[in-house]
Amino acid sequence: MDKEITERTEPTRFELQGNGGTGVLEYVEHGNVWHMTHTYVPDALRGQGIAARLARHALDAARARGKKVVPQCSYIDAYIARNPEYKDLVSGP
Repeated sequence: MDKEITERTEPTRFELQGNGGTGVLEYVEHGNVWHMTHTYVPDALRGQGIAARLARHALDAARARGKKVVPQCSYIDAYIARNPEYKDLVSGP
């Protein structure tokens, strides 16, 4: 799947549309911190790396904008654990 990820502002989230639905990564912005709250990929799109693409895109966007992140979503927490190059973005202890 080579579709582009789009960013929405209400609600704040990144989306990747495919045949079978839309994968989303939702976040809430508090000042300089993005609380990444939810990642969802429809059953028809699972197994294609969409959640990983959304995570990478969102984390890269946070870095580019000078934001920190709080991984409230279990997928984002696990993604950062598997990709330590993003650990410096995590806000707090």
